[in-house]
Amino acid sequence: MKKIKLPFFLIFIGLILVGAGVWQYAHAKVKSTTALSQAKEIISQNQPVAADKKKADKSTPPATGDTIGILNIPKIKAELAIVEGTDPDDLEKGVGHYKGSYFPGDKGQIVLSGHRDTVFRKLGELKKGEYLKMQMPNGNYTYEITRTKIVKANDKSIITLQKQQEELILTTCYPFHYVGNAPKRYIIYAKLINS
Repeated sequence: MKKIKLPFFLIFIGLILVGAGVWQYAHAKVKSTTALSQAKEIISQNQPVAADKKKADKSTPPATGDTIGILNIPKIKAELAIVEGTDPDDLEKGVGHYKGSYFPGDKGQIVLSGHRDTVFRKLGELKKGEYLKMQMPNGNYTYEITRTKIVKANDKSIITLQKQQEELILTTCYPFHYVGNAPKRYIIYAKLINS
């Protein structure tokens, strides 16, 4: 009788694990869809948010978790909400804007991060010369990918927060199909070509 119970127990555990995975995926999908809808509304109404640094003297920075814009990646057909902050809750909604980095139009380093298994799943398909587009309440910005780089997970040297020239940086964990905490980061550098 004990031999019969073990297979049923293993099947039961397997169903629980599959159910948890499906629930987690559905939960993240709902959050990202809601954030993208909010971003589209903000942009279509041209609602000023604190990301518009031209008016920074009269506004406050966006709060962590605020939806602030849209990142379009034509090559992989991705349209993603940009959310202020890179905490796990923020990254469930879309692409996280690294707090303290600049915004489009500020002529500084803009850092966006995302999960390799959700929003940035196909990031490795992008090549030098392809385009990234940001839609913000203060305008539309097009960036051209100039190079990619792979660094160790604890390497913070890519985030310089320089303010000499406008530069968009996308970061995600690497390798893309790694199970667990990835040991490296995949970095994409892009320069502003149109605003």
